[in-house]
Amino acid sequence: MKQLIDHIPEHICDKGDHSYVIYSDTDSIYIHAHPLLKKLYPDFDEWDDKKKDDKLEEIALRYQDLITEHYDIVAKEVFNIQDTYDWSEDNSPLHRLEMKTECIIRSAYFRATRRYAQWITKQEGQEEETLNIKGLEFMKTNFPQVFNDFFYDILQRILKGAKQKEIVDDVIKFKNDILKGYISVDKLGNPTSVKGLENYTGRSTGSKCFTETKKGSPASYRAAIYYNDLLRIWGLDIKYELITNGSKIKWVYLTSNPYGIEVLAFTHSNTPPKVLDFINKFADRERIYKTILENKLEGLFSDLGWVLNTNQQLFDFFSYKK
Repeated sequence: MKQLIDHIPEHICDKGDHSYVIYSDTDSIYIHAHPLLKKLYPDFDEWDDKKKDDKLEEIALRYQDLITEHYDIVAKEVFNIQDTYDWSEDNSPLHRLEMKTECIIRSAYFRATRRYAQWITKQEGQEEETLNIKGLEFMKTNFPQVFNDFFYDILQRILKGAKQKEIVDDVIKFKNDILKGYISVDKLGNPTSVKGLENYTGRSTGSKCFTETKKGSPASYRAAIYYNDLLRIWGLDIKYELITNGSKIKWVYLTSNPYGIEVLAFTHSNTPPKVLDFINKFADRERIYKTILENKLEGLFSDLGWVLNTNQQLFDFFSYKK
């Protein structure tokens, strides 16, 4: 969509014109207002944020009305509504085409269609500061809450102008907290649910051995099967419930351990202390960090023109500042 928008001036505008449309979906369009505001008010960057918001809203409302008036032409020439007004009553339009200003956004991050974050400061004329996030990867249900909270925090601070070094320093500290065990492993597990465990279970090779899992079994299902095996091996299956179809679990990667298993699940509640102790001892914390959080951070940093662990200056992504 954005690639098509970027080429619109080539077809309908004069040579050299530039598209200031940042993002568009089914019924909305987002315009980068800074170039227009800077053109009209050369000292715009020196204003305080509230004055900037007020002036942006004023211009948005003015263009809203101009575009709505143009819809009369669209109604005639595109939809063949020859008489666009009801002259017998209140001169109201016979069509329902209307442009409406929804919100004023001080800064925003658009990753892809329906995947974005916006720092909204005014909504439908009311001053209402809101961080509106849609569809970004860290919001998925299989993303551990501790990572969700961290990602949300740094994203919010980036939108509000935090510098790259400040964010990178926090990433490094958070990673060290994970690696050094300051964050308990029960908070690091991938949350999910399992259904159809029998579809991934092979033959059992004895009471003291782990059940064979079928080739191609997802890590979460192998982890659940191994958890059940551990309970049986340790004689805990009478006191504690096994993971069954529909169970909600968390699972983690493991380092080298006496049982030679690479993943292990645990339940959201009532997990045997012995299992948690085993997971805390052998959890592959670095792999957990890299597979769950690091790739998402790298995607965000790349979009912002940053490189993780560098001192490159902040790139103000779709904000007022240049």
